[in-house]
Amino acid sequence: MGAENNNDGDEYYYYKYKKKEVMVLGTVLVFASVAVASLLLAFTYYCYLRYKLSKRKAGGINYEEKASDFANIQVATERGLQVFTFKQLHSATGGFAKSNVIGHGAFGLVYRGVLQNGRKVAVKLMDQAGKQGVDEFTAEVELLGRLRSPYLLSLIGYCSVTNRKLLVYEFMANGGLQEHLYPTSGNRTVCSNLNWETRLRIALEAARGLEYLHEHISPPVIHRDFKSSNILLNKNFHAKVSDFGLAKVGSEKAGGHVSTRVLGTQGYVAPEYALTGHLTTKSDVYSYGVVLLELLTGRVPVDMKRPQGEGVLVSWRFLMSRFLGRSCMEVGVPEAAVLLAALGSAIDEDRDKVGEIMDPALEGQYSMKEVIQVAAIAAMCVQPEADYRPLMADVVQSLVPLVKIHRPSKAVQRFISFLGTWNVEEVFDNPYLPI
Repeated sequence: MGAENNNDGDEYYYYKYKKKEVMVLGTVLVFASVAVASLLLAFTYYCYLRYKLSKRKAGGINYEEKASDFANIQVATERGLQVFTFKQLHSATGGFAKSNVIGHGAFGLVYRGVLQNGRKVAVKLMDQAGKQGVDEFTAEVELLGRLRSPYLLSLIGYCSVTNRKLLVYEFMANGGLQEHLYPTSGNRTVCSNLNWETRLRIALEAARGLEYLHEHISPPVIHRDFKSSNILLNKNFHAKVSDFGLAKVGSEKAGGHVSTRVLGTQGYVAPEYALTGHLTTKSDVYSYGVVLLELLTGRVPVDMKRPQGEGVLVSWRFLMSRFLGRSCMEVGVPEAAVLLAALGSAIDEDRDKVGEIMDPALEGQYSMKEVIQVAAIAAMCVQPEADYRPLMADVVQSLVPLVKIHRPSKAVQRFISFLGTWNVEEVFDNPYLPI
């Protein structure tokens, strides 16, 4: 009996031990399963994130750029600029149709567009994502976002999505001045209405644009690419300065300069800037003088198909020969002084020689006195020595008396005065009027 009881006790303890062993093993297996499942879940989630990230990269989404875009939107809103989506501008330009191309520059193509609210705009699409293109885009947004002048082209807004950069401007119905000065250039013919009075007004309004940049902004802004193609005309042929992609903030010191690599358009670049890279507001004054000569002569700044010595418009020898004859070049007097002295007496002594430089499209319909005055301003602006060139404020003051302000005729004035004597309420209350 005692042996049997001992065996029963052993079996009891054996089964109890086995039961605990099974329970511990089960617990271990459960925890191991949970751990493995957690690892699988974590790995699956990791793979899912990698997949989503690769899809977003393939779609061109750059999160750093997105954050920058949000910052840009805030800045643009503060500056009154509208941030467009690419889809909006694609729709506005008819899918960037070739038929809507109205211009082409170093930045890219410019398209005519119509926004959803019916407003006509010009959309400039950057055709290359190089550093210079991005820098020009940034310069225009930064500058035009803070510049406010009726003589500068207004920037309405922009679009910046990955490598797509677009600028949206007010629409100028008559395009660039260059198209009207040289109507046979390019692939289309432009019907020009550039009579003498219109040219004078364009010259004054463009001068006011540069005056604003140089003397109403601190530090001054140097356009650096002022030329006839960057003067845009609205439907009434009023002018605005455009294209600030190469613009540079100038020195705050009087007579100071900023050093930069030489950029610009051949024929318009000031000689001291081309030689040294020293950029000042007087560099723009030189370019403005070239545009004045274009308005006078109807000639492009550089045309090497012309006779020797006449290929460059800003050629003192060419201008001298027209005003004074080639013999004057032998006089040992500074050329600018000789020219200005000649201008004073040319009205009475030799009108024909003055007329030789004028644009044939004007057909002689201009005031000889005004021509001489404008030629004198141009001569001072294109002086080889920058210090001898005038300020744009001086140019504006010189041009103001030449630009005629069109007032209503006497008959129209009398009619307006007559209307002013009427009692408007009595007119509308008269039962015999078909109103």
